[in-house]
Amino acid sequence: MAEQKAEAKLSAGQRSKIRRLAAPQELSADDEAGELNIVPFLDMVVNILMFVLATVAVTFTATIETTPPSSGGGKVRIERADKALNLTVIVTNDGVALKAAGGNISTGCDGVGPGITFPTKNKGPDGEPVLDADAITECVRKLKDSSPDFKEETQIRITASNNISYRKVIECIDAVRKDKNGNDMFPDVLFGVPR
Repeated sequence: MAEQKAEAKLSAGQRSKIRRLAAPQELSADDEAGELNIVPFLDMVVNILMFVLATVAVTFTATIETTPPSSGGGKVRIERADKALNLTVIVTNDGVALKAAGGNISTGCDGVGPGITFPTKNKGPDGEPVLDADAITECVRKLKDSSPDFKEETQIRITASNNISYRKVIECIDAVRKDKNGNDMFPDVLFGVPR
């Protein structure tokens, strides 16, 4: 009889509790097998990457081969023969002056004489003087072709006033390096320091 009492029926509440404790527990989404949820992290990385790519400014750098002035001052040029053009371009607000071994080139590139070779006639939209690059190129070609002694000369010195923009200096460099046919005139540009 004692055995029959041991096998007594369980109440419905007891059976339910036993089933709950014996059943495998389902893990919540936060507790799943201890794995990290990397989707939010990847979303953040992709968004940051897109932001960086959209805001990075691409900078193109152009280099111009030139020889800077030496710290000693006047000894920038390589020593050459006595018959050299020794052309210097001086860029100012008033225009462009050319100076050769024989003296200053006169207005309009008509010979030796005082004055600015190419005076500025008007100002551009930025308020800076407009340089006549074609006239500079023609005059430099004319000076280079004026004597057979100047044919092999490749160096030119460019000097600019302190208030002249970098763009104007580059325009002058471009005007004296090659002529309109693409032939080299003065590819070796030296910078001079105005006094």
